Amino acid sequence: MREILNNQNGNGNGGSQSGSIAAGSQEWKPDLRTTIAGVEFQNPVMTASGTFGSGMEYGEFVDLNRLGAVVTKGVANVPWPGNPTPRVAEVYGGMLNAIGLQNPGIDVFMERDIPFLKQYDKTKIIVNVCGKSVQDYVDVVERLGEEPAVALLEINVSCPNVKEGAIAFGQKADALYNITAELKKHAKQPIMMKLSPNVTDITEMARAAEAAGADALSLINTITGMKIDIHRRKFAIANKTGGMSGPAIKPIAVRMVWQVAQAVKLPILGMGGIATAEDAIEFLLAGASAISVGAMNFVNPYATIEILEGIEAYMRLYHMEKLSDLIGAVK
Repeated sequence: MREILNNQNGNGNGGSQSGSIAAGSQEWKPDLRTTIAGVEFQNPVMTASGTFGSGMEYGEFVDLNRLGAVVTKGVANVPWPGNPTPRVAEVYGGMLNAIGLQNPGIDVFMERDIPFLKQYDKTKIIVNVCGKSVQDYVDVVERLGEEPAVALLEINVSCPNVKEGAIAFGQKADALYNITAELKKHAKQPIMMKLSPNVTDITEMARAAEAAGADALSLINTITGMKIDIHRRKFAIANKTGGMSGPAIKPIAVRMVWQVAQAVKLPILGMGGIATAEDAIEFLLAGASAISVGAMNFVNPYATIEILEGIEAYMRLYHMEKLSDLIGAVK
């Protein structure tokens, strides 16, 4: 693949690269627009919540106006301090984190982050919403309804449901149905339920969200893992367990996206281990309408733009005029 795409440039080193896909010729540009829940995005490359903040720090490396959307870090109704440290550990093929959704709360977010993101008029704003009870989520959703610049709400249902004994909303189909249905009563923007992979059947969860009125789905969230320091004989993360992200989880994520795409009619934002344009293209072929780049932002702050250029080069190589020619095209 590297050789074929580099030949578009006429040499072996031309253009920006993402993995083995180079940017290629700029003579013809395919239509990269995609639509999720009635919202049109200029391209399918977004950021995964929790890995990009609201883009302030990454703005030094990435032209935010080139992204399809910035998906913000989780926002709660009140400030959350997060989990005790250490909260991050490197593992083979990725990382574990147990940040605990630390965030300054909706008031600070509305005052500081929204005005910053509104500067980038070509890039949509998707806000990730978290909470510990249904009412927590409702409070944030209602506040965000006051801001027309917010295009979509991504609902993080991996947060613990206190009333159900700290079981995540996203791990029981009836709990997922109930919170989705309730939020639909209050949301002014489309809601996209972020599904947890830590379930027996991901399609059961997807169907529950669809039946409750969800407008879109995003998947996958992190996979629960653990690391032990054998020399200190202690857990590497204070929380003992953490969410695993990074390239090692990509095959699982692609499989789940494909399964969900076959099970429901909702548009899907796919994520999980995307490091290169090739990775992103797999998700699109599996049925995702767009993709989010997560842990790779920590390794390569230019990853989102390189992946965007790689998708464009791939479409030129195979003479695909529009992104919809690629979505769900696996045979």
